[in-house]
Amino acid sequence: MEWFILIIVLIILVETSYLTFKRFRPTRSGARKIYVDTSVLIDGRILNIARTGFIDGDLIVLKSVLRELQLLADGKDNEKRNRARAGLDNISELERVIEVNTEIVDDGDGMKKVDEQLLKYAKENRGAVLTIDYNLIKVAEAEKIMALNVNDLALAVKTEFLPGEKIKLKISEKGSGRGQGVGHLSNGTMVVVDGAANRIGKEITVEFMRFHETSAGKMIFAKISRRK
Repeated sequence: MEWFILIIVLIILVETSYLTFKRFRPTRSGARKIYVDTSVLIDGRILNIARTGFIDGDLIVLKSVLRELQLLADGKDNEKRNRARAGLDNISELERVIEVNTEIVDDGDGMKKVDEQLLKYAKENRGAVLTIDYNLIKVAEAEKIMALNVNDLALAVKTEFLPGEKIKLKISEKGSGRGQGVGHLSNGTMVVVDGAANRIGKEITVEFMRFHETSAGKMIFAKISRRK
């Protein structure tokens, strides 16, 4: 029983220390303000993006965005209600991500439309709007406001090739597995080819089978294509 109490106390201490650090860590002077749209919070991919540390500014969630999510979460449409609740949970998770600073900002009494508020604050503070809303992106572009589209980011980093695709590849060395040969794509991606250990120095047609991605990079596994 005493051990159980001790473990609970330690968990509370760790949680308190973490939240204290998040609250009082030094803020970056002049950091760009990135205003988060409702659509991005519902979508949820922003969490993984934030955890990578690639976001170069402060994420700002306006209270009008928060109110919009609350209205949807209290609505009668079951699908919208569930998605809005997930969006509210994502705000809480973003506040816990140590790699990025997330702030909730009071932007008034909620009489103005959310999109108008996002554009207004982004323009006044020379910031950007983070969204996947096509119409909001177009309005932002018309008003010379930077719009960061999560969908564009996803397309930019997607796998260039698909399983079943075939390319010409020069085998440069033996692989670590039995009978494997290794070649590289023009972008440096390693391709491990089954049965190509005896094809070193030759260009052959290979067929992609599967992809393996880690924080260290991407690796592709392939086989020799029978196509001449």
